[in-house]
Amino acid sequence: MSLHVQLSGLCLPTTRAIPTRHFYCRSGPSPASLTPSASASLPHPTIQIVGGRTSNFLGNLSTKGAPNSDLVEKDWVDFEADLYYWTNPLRPVQWYPGHIAKTEKELKDQLRLMDVVIEVRDARIPMSTSHPQMDAWLGNRRRILVLNREDMISSADRNAWADYFTRQGIKVVFSNGKLGMGAMKLGRLAKTLAADVNVKRRAKGLLPRAVRAGIVGYPNVGKSSLINRLLKRRMCPAAPRPGVTRELRWVRFGKDLELLDSPGIIPMRISDQTAAIKLAICDDIGEKSYNAADVAAILVQILTKLPSVGIGSLQKRYKVDADGQCGHIFVQKLALQLFNGDSHQAAFRILSDFRKGKFGWIALERPPR
Repeated sequence: MSLHVQLSGLCLPTTRAIPTRHFYCRSGPSPASLTPSASASLPHPTIQIVGGRTSNFLGNLSTKGAPNSDLVEKDWVDFEADLYYWTNPLRPVQWYPGHIAKTEKELKDQLRLMDVVIEVRDARIPMSTSHPQMDAWLGNRRRILVLNREDMISSADRNAWADYFTRQGIKVVFSNGKLGMGAMKLGRLAKTLAADVNVKRRAKGLLPRAVRAGIVGYPNVGKSSLINRLLKRRMCPAAPRPGVTRELRWVRFGKDLELLDSPGIIPMRISDQTAAIKLAICDDIGEKSYNAADVAAILVQILTKLPSVGIGSLQKRYKVDADGQCGHIFVQKLALQLFNGDSHQAAFRILSDFRKGKFGWIALERPPR
């Protein structure tokens, strides 16, 4: 006989078409009452959703083959819809430190000095790390789009994004700020795009000057690391967390190029909460803005649905049973197993492993059709 219960903040829904938040579970102990020994010996309850369907997400988030079938594209749509539903009941993620408002104003003032703008995004989530006002700010100004952390996505995802932005008429460079890949190509491209600057100056009888390139983007997408790689020395503060750079700074790259390093800019209010969750998963937003256990639970549910990861990989890595239905239960089990019940530490371990690429090449977005 099934036990009808109302779960409060325990499980993330696995599908979106649910009129109420009631679940039917096999009778068994509450996850909160499990001891480390009990969690290893007792089976994890199977969660069934009333009034909805099981997600059919089979999408190619990280495999090397070209994801060109209608089925895969449909599954990507299903994935985005499921992610929206999982995110909907959570506390909204908002993060807007005081220095960002000041930076945004100063950056707008500096735009008139720039010959070319280099916008850096996270290659795992290029759409979520796109500022909604960037196009309006830049107008017709020359732009180079840099997708950083290319080492954390598959070649299929890389090719898909390259094709997408090429069709948009946008110059795109893939880079790895830590290792320096793409840095020299970016420098050459910036100089090439702005080559006519000094042609016009000479025509006016003015002396040539260095090309001015502004580097902009969300927090922690790798702007400062990219500049340091270009300069081949540590000129700008950089660390693997959002909010390290706090002020605008011009630095010279040889005689021909000046670079403006800017703090990360982010909308004052994030209306798309699925994008906010992706920012949290990828560490592109301040950790005080979100509940790590909630974000890690969603990440677990994503990973269990990936053919390249799956439930087996999670169980093997953490020695914790997983069924792909309830990410919060998995986080709580891991907390009991390794962290004396501290779910925040367990969540941080899962998020940290993802950010370090422990689960492989995983993009969380694919180009819109």
